[in-house]
Amino acid sequence: MIERVLCRLDDLVDGESRGFDPHGTRQDTVFVVRRGNDVRVYRDMCPHQGSPMAWRRHAYLNAARERIVCNAHGAQFEIDTGVCVLGPCLGQSLQAVPYRIDAQDNVLVRLEQ
Repeated sequence: MIERVLCRLDDLVDGESRGFDPHGTRQDTVFVVRRGNDVRVYRDMCPHQGSPMAWRRHAYLNAARERIVCNAHGAQFEIDTGVCVLGPCLGQSLQAVPYRIDAQDNVLVRLEQ
């Protein structure tokens, strides 16, 4: 397992989401949602169809910024748990990515090699 720095906590606006490419594949494969001084990190893949979540780069949230939304079919997921609460994958969950925030406020993810 390796760790990669995605960004600093201050780089993320509270209540916003942002996609990242920690594997260097030229496609965002994880996304982060900031809520206060905490974040949630998920794999950028809908559990229903396996498609990317964002409808445009960094756009993972609904207009009210209270849920994560899949662009392919409109499923909505709780930010804190990743559980689908509306749509065709009801009860399924986004895949959480292990992360930590270090003493310098860097957001690091743990990746399998």
